[in-house]
Amino acid sequence: MSSRDPGRERGRHPAAPPPVRRRPSQRLFAAVLPPPSAVAELRTAVASLRTLPGAQDLRWTRPEDWHFTLAFYGDVPDEDVRPELEARLGRAAHRTEPFRLRVHGAGHFGGRALWAGAAGGLDALRLLAERADAAGRRSGVPLEEHRRFTPHLTLARSRAGAELRPFTEALAGFEGQGWEAGELSLVRSELPHSGVPGERPRYAVVRAWALGR
Repeated sequence: MSSRDPGRERGRHPAAPPPVRRRPSQRLFAAVLPPPSAVAELRTAVASLRTLPGAQDLRWTRPEDWHFTLAFYGDVPDEDVRPELEARLGRAAHRTEPFRLRVHGAGHFGGRALWAGAAGGLDALRLLAERADAAGRRSGVPLEEHRRFTPHLTLARSRAGAELRPFTEALAGFEGQGWEAGELSLVRSELPHSGVPGERPRYAVVRAWALGR
């Protein structure tokens, strides 16, 4: 009886293992979206920023994509984690009453991101952010270490790092009209795949829940 390994015979190779199937997932985050009126007045203010020296070197975000991020979840599997996440976000929205908010002032994260800030019901906004973060953790989403929440709406980014103080100083006195934050949104981020330089992610609301209902 031969002891030869048939897979080692000339011209033959062991069968390749079946490909690993990746579970469908979506890149998600929870956010509060400003209404069109707030976007319009901020858009006017940002237009003047784009005339400042160095503005051409920044990657400016689209006004239709502006949002206040509450919790970033990353890639969330559709099959098991996402239904649990949505259920918990729905409960978080139900437990949070609507609150007043307005876009106010500006700031930056190092030389990487320029943002507009918020004023008004910040305690309620922070509470909603904490609940959105907890919803992710309790659903099994592997979030990063909890950081202090800083309300911000990203206006522009820089890959190499830029001097952003002239932009924050120009927008420091901005005071938007107040509006009611009445929804918690789960948003999908679609990263660019075309390879076109400067192409930005696309955002789409997956689901939204009315606050306090």
